[in-house]
Amino acid sequence: MLRITTEKKKGKVVLTVEGRLAGPWVGTLEQSWRDARAGAGNEKLSVNLCGVSFIDPAGRTLLKEIHHQGGQLVAEGCLNQAIIREIGAESGKKRGDGGEGEPGNG
Repeated sequence: MLRITTEKKKGKVVLTVEGRLAGPWVGTLEQSWRDARAGAGNEKLSVNLCGVSFIDPAGRTLLKEIHHQGGQLVAEGCLNQAIIREIGAESGKKRGDGGEGEPGNG
C-alpha cells in the first residue's frame, strides 16, 4: 500500500509518501508527481520519503527522474538516505561529464 499526501507550504509543494514504493504504486507516485508539477507554477517541489518502508528498482528509477526534473528528495533512515545520496551523486556526475551543465545546478 502507498499513501501520498500533497500540501502547499510557503511557496513549496510537498508530496509526502508513506508505505512501499514498489510495483503498481510506482505509477501512482509518478502520476501524483506529474499532477503536482502541472499545478505548481513557479513553486518548488519536494518529495518527502520519510514514511517509505521499501523502494524497489522501478521506484529508484522514478526517484532519479524526479530528482532530474528538479524535485527535492527528503528521507529519514539509513537506507532511504543512502538511496537519496546515491541519486544525488549520480546526478552530479552526469552534470559534470558533458561540460554543458544546466545553469544554477552546481
